[in-house]
Amino acid sequence: MKIEDLLFDGVDYRHVVLTVPEDLRIYFYNNQEQLSKLIKCGIEMLKELMSEVYGEEIEFGYITVLQTAGRSSEYNPHVHIMMTAGGLDNNDNWHDIDFIPFDYLHKKWQYFLFEMMKEEFGKKIYSLIDKLYNKYPDGIVAHIKMEKVPKREKWAKYLMKYVGSPPIALSRINEYNKSKQTVKYWYKDHRTRRRKKEEVSVMTFIGRMVQHILPKGFKRVRYYGLHAKCKAKKIAEKLKEIFNKVVKKAKEIITGKKEDSRFEKYRKRIEEMTGKDPLICENCGEEMILWKIYVPGYGVIYDELEEIKSGKYESVEFEEELSQIGGGEFSDSKNKIIQLSFW
Repeated sequence: MKIEDLLFDGVDYRHVVLTVPEDLRIYFYNNQEQLSKLIKCGIEMLKELMSEVYGEEIEFGYITVLQTAGRSSEYNPHVHIMMTAGGLDNNDNWHDIDFIPFDYLHKKWQYFLFEMMKEEFGKKIYSLIDKLYNKYPDGIVAHIKMEKVPKREKWAKYLMKYVGSPPIALSRINEYNKSKQTVKYWYKDHRTRRRKKEEVSVMTFIGRMVQHILPKGFKRVRYYGLHAKCKAKKIAEKLKEIFNKVVKKAKEIITGKKEDSRFEKYRKRIEEMTGKDPLICENCGEEMILWKIYVPGYGVIYDELEEIKSGKYESVEFEEELSQIGGGEFSDSKNKIIQLSFW
């Protein structure tokens, strides 16, 4: 099955990256069985974080990818998580992600990671963990890219950057010196944002590559929450049913089957089903004009321009204005209405 076929129709995804402080990486290098617990620790952290933010238990879907290579090919274990941009509560109501407290995320990940390390490695690591709490008072790096990851047709290519790419791309290897038995390569330093060159012996270079070979049978890509393989198919059907209800109700109201205050009824019903006012802008908080509704898998189910063309407002002659489609404004001089076009 293709990776894009595992995605839920109509659902967006966010990209989460959870890192490990340099002082702790050696423990995973010497105990690679702990990498599985690193992944699970990240998922448990996100579950608790999201439940606390929304004030109730909400289940999200997660696709995780473990990476061990840093920019210069050093051992740097970190977890990429493709997370659904919404989840289901205990009553099967869908909730969109509209807010993530980033400062809290950093501290939450710090706490979960450090406590997991103390549990796994015991007293020998206690003093180091105490030092790291003091070293990182604001938490450790945990980043959520709130922009949407690519849609399903580009998903495989997007994910392959983290699954199938080698520690160093061939294009970054500048030279192999046979007589000196050295290799030159470059990487982009994340602090200076500039290229940095390295020249190491062949054996050192090989060592830097093979250290990223995971234990036999280790699953680099894993699925949790709504995406757990044991229930992902049922969840996909449930989400389709939920979204179909939203589409059906929107069609009933907007296509004119219910004439009285239909836009207010549309707003109310969608808000009741999703917990979100569909006509309030997420960025500025201002009320929007309902211009077009597009539903993945169904296409456009309402188009204000088509309504105008079909004589929705009746009180003004639109023939001349509609012949100039492509911009401008439509004016109703009788009722003092101006209908702006938004393309």
